[in-house]
Amino acid sequence: MKAVVALGGNALLQKGEPMDIEHQYKNALRSVRAIASLVADGYKIAVTHGNGPQVGVTFFRNVYTSDKYPPYPLDALNAETQGWIGYLLCRAMRNVFGEIGLKNRAVAVVTQVLVDADDPAFQNPSKPIGNFFTKEEAEELMAKYGWKMIDDAGRGWRVVVPSPWPIKIVEGDIVRELVDEGTVVVAAGGGGIPVVEENGKLKGVEAVIDKDRASAVLAKEIGAELLLILTQIDVVYLNFGKPNAKPISRMTVSEAKKYLSEGHFAAGSMGPKVEAAIRFIEDGGKKVVITSLELAHEALEGKAGTVIIPD
Repeated sequence: MKAVVALGGNALLQKGEPMDIEHQYKNALRSVRAIASLVADGYKIAVTHGNGPQVGVTFFRNVYTSDKYPPYPLDALNAETQGWIGYLLCRAMRNVFGEIGLKNRAVAVVTQVLVDADDPAFQNPSKPIGNFFTKEEAEELMAKYGWKMIDDAGRGWRVVVPSPWPIKIVEGDIVRELVDEGTVVVAAGGGGIPVVEENGKLKGVEAVIDKDRASAVLAKEIGAELLLILTQIDVVYLNFGKPNAKPISRMTVSEAKKYLSEGHFAAGSMGPKVEAAIRFIEDGGKKVVITSLELAHEALEGKAGTVIIPD
C-alpha cells in the first residue's frame, strides 16, 4: 500500500525543549522508527512534516537582524527549513533502516506548491508560526512591527501569516516515481514552498501553506490509498477541551463535514487536519487515520486513533 505520513510539530520538537539540532535529531530518530516499521510492513511512503516552530525562529531571526542583514521572504525561509529538516529526517531514516536491515533509500525533495494568487487567505492571515507570547508581549510586538497575532487555542499568542489552499505539488511526478520504486521521500515540508504562476512562470509568495492540506494534495498526486496524520493527541475529540469532550474513533466524510460545520475542530489545530482528510477522500483516497506518533501502528490496526472513511 502507498501512504503519505504527515508528521506533526512534535516530530522534531517536544514542548519546552530547546530548539537546538541535537534535540531535534533525537526526536527525528524517535519519529522515523514509526516510519521504519511501516516500511518493514511493505508500505511505500512519502513523509511530510510541519515547520511552524522552525520557520518561526528563522522569521524572527530575520526580523531582529534586519538592521544588519536583508530579511528573506517566507518562501525562501520555507525552502531553508525544508532543507535542514529533510536532512535530519533522512539521516535518521538511513541510520534506523540500517539498524533493522532495511535496504530502502531515503531522500528529501525541496518542494514547491502552487497556490492561487487570488486566494482570499492573502487578505486574511490565519496560519500561526513561531514562538508563543503572552498577550502583553503580543500587543507590544503588534504595535512595533504591525504584525497580526492571535491567541492560538489558548496556548499563547503567535504571529499569523497567509495560508492559501494548495493546488498542485510542482515536483509531484518526481516524488511519485521515487516512492513507486521504494524510496522513502520527504516532501512538501512545512506545506511546501508557496508559488504562483504568472505568464507561465513560477514566482514565490509570502505565505505558509498548511502541512496537512498539502499532504492531502501530495497523497492524491502520488496515488496513495492512505493518509496517516500524526499529531500530539491520540484521537480526535468532539468538544475538545471542554467538560463534555468525547473521543470519536470513526467518521464518514459526511459526519466529518457535519462536525466541522458545527465548530468542533479549531481552525488553528484539528480543523485543517479534518479538512485535509475530507479533501483526500473526496479525491479518491481510501482512508485517513489521525493519531499520535506513538500509536501509529495500533491505529492502522483499528485499535487506536480516529479513522475517516468514504460514505
